[in-house]
Amino acid sequence: MLLKDRTALITGGASKRGLGLATAKLFAEHGCRVAIMDLDLKVTQDAVVGLPGAGHLAIQGNVVIKADCERAVAEALAAFGRLDVLVNNAGVTSPLRLLDVDPSTYERVMDVSMRGTLYMTQAAVPQMKKQGGGSIVNMSSVSAKNGGGVFGGSHYCAAKAAVLGFTKATAREMGPFNIRANAILPSMIATDITGGAVTPEMREKIIATVPMGRIGDAHEVAGCALFLASDLASYVTGSEIEINGGSHIN
Repeated sequence: MLLKDRTALITGGASKRGLGLATAKLFAEHGCRVAIMDLDLKVTQDAVVGLPGAGHLAIQGNVVIKADCERAVAEALAAFGRLDVLVNNAGVTSPLRLLDVDPSTYERVMDVSMRGTLYMTQAAVPQMKKQGGGSIVNMSSVSAKNGGGVFGGSHYCAAKAAVLGFTKATAREMGPFNIRANAILPSMIATDITGGAVTPEMREKIIATVPMGRIGDAHEVAGCALFLASDLASYVTGSEIEINGGSHIN
């Protein structure tokens, strides 16, 4: 078990086919006690009930509200006594084209991805410092590097690029405290966010660009998060790992 006796807080983890819940399940399978933070408490409680093992926690909160982030960390510490891993997974997508991006959409996309990542990291880092270390895993996107495509408009690409830069700065600043920060950059993954919006024709076009000949699954992103959270990645920080089946080879 790679995370035996460890604890983790995962934001945006209640969606049934989302990256956050897939990560929570895999972490739990590896002995981790998991707190899931999401907007709807009942949905989050249902998600936690489905995790392997016992002792997991559901937290209602909004990552764009600093007080909610601080409370979420406090609740996790009250339940677990420590916080070893933070997964900043909460995010929203938006396919609006450049000239159609309005202020409210821009603020919503930027706030959830970047402000939420900042606030949660600020809330978690003091405890990680006190413990002597920790791992922060931030969910960026391949759109941060390639300019988007099917779902990612310019504002979404900018938000995820901001997360990528923030990850590297966090890794540099927190390295002396044995706090690692890394980013995952998924491409097209079969999740609740993308599932209903992909027509069969769009799916075939996407698959045609992927050397591995298929769209990725959420558990494959979770596997990368598990690696980064565990001691297998004890000397990995400031990294960006693309999960794309070879569709974007740099």
